[in-house]
Amino acid sequence: MATLSIRIDLGPGNRLGPGKIRLLEMVAEHGSISAAGRALGMSYRRAWTLIEAVNTGFGRPVVEAQIGGRSGGGARLTAFGTVLVRDYRAIEAAAEKAAAPYLDALDRETVAAGGR
Repeated sequence: MATLSIRIDLGPGNRLGPGKIRLLEMVAEHGSISAAGRALGMSYRRAWTLIEAVNTGFGRPVVEAQIGGRSGGGARLTAFGTVLVRDYRAIEAAAEKAAAPYLDALDRETVAAGGR
């Protein structure tokens, strides 16, 4: 089945796609950059690098790290980060809906040509 993957190029070096969005969702779910990275099978360093790229690309925090203490620190999405994830998912859903007939046609053509 053909699928659609959305990457938004916001400027030089500032891209947002399904991987970064999923990482942000995992930070929101787990409350931790390291736990989010583990959930996605990536190192803390890689997760932190991706989050820093998003924070830098937008010029404001998307994820805020919380310094350790009794609860051991953690991380959370900022209000902007929450809006960013919501808007990306809305764009993705709208694009999938618009592309569905074309993706179905590609699937039919692939099957007709002997693929899959």
